[in-house]
Amino acid sequence: MTAIFFLADFSVIKPDPGLILWTSLIFIFLWFFLGRMAFRPIQQALKKREQDIQSSLDEAKHARQEMSNLKAENEKLLAEAREERARMLKEAKEAGDNIISKAKEKAKEEAVLIMASAKQEIQNQRMALITDLKNQIGLLAIDVAEKVLRKELKQDSEQTKYINTLVDEIKLN
Repeated sequence: MTAIFFLADFSVIKPDPGLILWTSLIFIFLWFFLGRMAFRPIQQALKKREQDIQSSLDEAKHARQEMSNLKAENEKLLAEAREERARMLKEAKEAGDNIISKAKEKAKEEAVLIMASAKQEIQNQRMALITDLKNQIGLLAIDVAEKVLRKELKQDSEQTKYINTLVDEIKLN
């Protein structure tokens, strides 16, 4: 076997033109075949993967943008809700203050009315007591006068004289 190598005039530096032709043809055929069967599907798979990655990145960017928009919208809604709450609290406080002031005014008015009514009632009772007291004093005075007159006018002549004096006084008035 070693003899075959020596018989052929084979040199690495000086290749045979047929060998170069067949090697080139096999290389070109293999390159074409691999290009059709292996490289193109690999290239298409890489392009598809690149597109998928790019679309995923675009979707992530879009999602981040939406999240940013939602966050801004949430902040805006929170601010509006805080303003609404503050406005409602202010209105409730004003309404409460208004109700309290109205209640105070009404209480003052009722107190004035009660005081006036009480003063009037006291005045009426006072007048009734004064009238009653005058009546009792008058009755006592009559009783005392009657007793005094009975004692002094025990005789008929004195009574007649006193009655005439009284009649004269009545005629003068």
